[in-house]
Amino acid sequence: MSSPSPSRPAVDARHGWPQAVATVLAGLVAMAAVAALGLWAAGAGGLPGNAFWRVVAATLVTAVGGGVKMSGDVGGLAGTSAGLTVIPLSVTLTGALVVAAGFLRPLRHRAVAGARELAGWAGRIAALWVLVLLATALAARHTFEVSLGEGAAADVGELFGGSPRVGFRADVPPTLLFGLLWLAGVLVLAMLVAHGAPLPGRLLRFAAAVRPAAYAMVVLLLTYVALGVVVGLVVAATRGHPAETFAVLLLGVPNLVWLALTLGLGATWDGRVEGPFGLPMPRVLDEVLRVPDVGTLNVGTLAEQDGRAWWLVVVAGVLVPAAGFLMATRSPARTRPWQHAVHLAAALALTVLTVCLMARITAHFGLSVLGIGDLGGGTAGDLFLRPRLWTAVGVALLWGLAAGFLGGLLARPVRRRGEVAAEPDG
Repeated sequence: MSSPSPSRPAVDARHGWPQAVATVLAGLVAMAAVAALGLWAAGAGGLPGNAFWRVVAATLVTAVGGGVKMSGDVGGLAGTSAGLTVIPLSVTLTGALVVAAGFLRPLRHRAVAGARELAGWAGRIAALWVLVLLATALAARHTFEVSLGEGAAADVGELFGGSPRVGFRADVPPTLLFGLLWLAGVLVLAMLVAHGAPLPGRLLRFAAAVRPAAYAMVVLLLTYVALGVVVGLVVAATRGHPAETFAVLLLGVPNLVWLALTLGLGATWDGRVEGPFGLPMPRVLDEVLRVPDVGTLNVGTLAEQDGRAWWLVVVAGVLVPAAGFLMATRSPARTRPWQHAVHLAAALALTVLTVCLMARITAHFGLSVLGIGDLGGGTAGDLFLRPRLWTAVGVALLWGLAAGFLGGLLARPVRRRGEVAAEPDG
């Protein structure tokens, strides 16, 4: 009767407060390092004062879905308007991987864990995460003076006694809310993807259907990121401008490659690029969207500028069925091909929906007098990129049905004999 008592503290000690602190700090440091290196490569290291680290803090805020407000003015009669909505998904992905690894590490080598135990472990991490988010959001604020150069814009600045000032500050309540939702999504996805992660007993029966599909989607997304990194390194080595390329890799390579995934599946995005704003790479995106009205971005419009865009369909045609095959090999042998099709269709549709919501971009800056017109000359601009959401989800469903069914058929010969032989006894 006395043996269970000593084992209880040993189990709890494996995921107590010290482990929670280590997990949160590791995630924060990893995200800050990637954001700082990316911003430095982009040229932000020369910002005056302590602006660089405040921009890093703002980048961390946006990486977890938080909000950053922008504002500015040029005195009483003139004003600036500015706005930016973009998620640096390289930073987001880095934090998600590090936090998920820290969350799962104490739970290894266990088949079942109680709901109260998992909730307590997640609650420790969440409590510390809120404190980190609060400190980061309070640090994410600064004001810049915008140089107007020469001409009418400079005259306006002199008329009203100074240069335009543009500032930013984190919106604390949405940052805490969406940062907690981001953390919850990371922890839940980690439990779904990790084959060895323990679950409460009542949820074990759902693991066989959910975990293989979730794992396949994570592998698919990470494969696209790996391909994007390889392509970026080749571009940096062969076409010059390595600093700009590394800035994109460190801040937004998932933004580009997951956009490429949706385009390869047949999705369409609407967008516009006006003024000094531009999409970082590849340049063909900027060429398609720099139109007087709203531009249409899909494989067809990209191919009009560069025929290599059709490779996006080829890559999707290889990797998505491969994900279906991977899912089928990790599923129980009794699962039928049509069930694989349904599982992958649901998983791919949710994945594309998430990508479409995270990869949207909106940016605007302009100078006006008496609220009339943009007088910023070369400084005024507008950029947006948004998906045709339900069309993208629809084509993902169709691809998932086909790839899941095909993967289920291809996985039949590689099943272990023990699993197949056990099916009639079930």
